[in-house]
Order: sequence, then structure tokens, then C-alpha cells
Amino acid sequence: MKNNFYNKPIGNINLRPSYNSEVISQILYGEKFKILSKNKEWIKIRTEYDNYTGFIKRYKFLRKFKPTNKICRPRSRVFRKKGDKFIKTKNFLYFGSRISVITKKKEFFEYEKRKWVKIVDTKKVDHFEKNLTKILKLFLNTKYLWGGKSSKGIDCSALIQIFFFYNRIFFPRDTKDQLRYCRSITDKKNFKKNIIFWKGHVAYRLNKKNLIHAYGPKKKVLIMNIKKTINRIFKDTKLKPINL
Repeated sequence: MKNNFYNKPIGNINLRPSYNSEVISQILYGEKFKILSKNKEWIKIRTEYDNYTGFIKRYKFLRKFKPTNKICRPRSRVFRKKGDKFIKTKNFLYFGSRISVITKKKEFFEYEKRKWVKIVDTKKVDHFEKNLTKILKLFLNTKYLWGGKSSKGIDCSALIQIFFFYNRIFFPRDTKDQLRYCRSITDKKNFKKNIIFWKGHVAYRLNKKNLIHAYGPKKKVLIMNIKKTINRIFKDTKLKPINL
């Protein structure tokens, strides 16, 4: 199984090889994956970062790719160059996407032939962002989307994972696996102490009073009072927070 790299802005990962199948996650530009099987329209993949398995539409993907930079804004518009002018397109790259810089012109990087992004929207690929809260707040008011992992739409577990994905640190994709993983960590890491789990849901404690999460009933990422959130979830679902 050879490595491949995703070369579309964002793509759905489906549970089964069907357009009607549930979207279970997404894959971003520059993500590395292996092809497990394929047919005329679909390929079954396993992502390198978190070993996530599912089906994506079949395209011609990159085989050779060495990322130099990554997107550090919620989204970065893609431009095309016409003469000395850079023209906006309708496309974007999303937070955490890896790019390989071909050339630099003015305040832009060319990352693919005739495709450019603003330099200010990128960091070096090995840049480490220590401030987890800063990253989570980038997604405030992003709409809730089951299986989503970008500023177009994101779910609760992807919101937590995106910090680790950006920093190239392993962290599972799904809530149940995140819970299991956090329980397996024996030392008292700050991120573990501040993650709050329910069955099928996860949030991050910003301070003693508030948390941030991608909350389905509110249809977006928002900051809420911890006690009120716990009470509301219990009222709606009878679920209590899970002790780590």
C-alpha cells in the first residue's frame, strides 16, 4: 500500500461506498492516507494521522508531496494569478491543511500550479501552537456538522482533535475513542483534565465557569456555562458527565 496525499480542499469520508452513506469524517488538503481497496467510483482509505478508515470519492491523488507550510487561519482563500494581479476564486483551504510551497510572489505563496494563498494565512509545517484555547476559539460560531472538521462545519470530537491535528500529535477522531485514549494516559496532562465527556459528546473546559463545544442542539460552536450545560444535557438526554 503506497502513500497518497489528498489534493482537494476538503472531502467527505463515508461509512460505505455510496453517496447515500453516512459521512463519518472529512479529509483535508495535504493529508496522507493509504488505499486499502478501490472500485470505479470509490476507494477505501486509512488516514495516516489517526488511522481513520472509510470511503472517499476516487480521484487522481498525489504520490509525492513534501509539505513545507500549513494553514493557520480558519480558512484561506485560494487565488489565481493573472498578469501581476491575484484574483479571488471561490475555493478555500482550511485550518491545518498542509501545502508545499513552489514559489513566492508579493504576499502570496504558490502551492500548486496556478493556485496561490496569502503568506499571512500560513505557518511553517513544524510550527507548534501551545495555546489550545486560541485554536478552539477560531471556530466560534462555526456551524455544527456531523462528521465535519473545518470552518465549513465541525462536530464536537473534531473540534477537540483539531488542536492535536494542527500540531501533528496523535489524538483519536471519535468521542468514544478519545475517552478511551484519555483514560489510558497516566500522567495528569492539562488537556486531559479539562476535557469533559458525555456518552457521544465532548467539550473543553476553558476555565472554572465556561466550556466550549460544537453543540448539536444549538447548531454551532459556542461558549456555555459549565453547570448550565451539564443540567441541560441531563434534562434532554438523562446523560451525566463521564469520569476519567
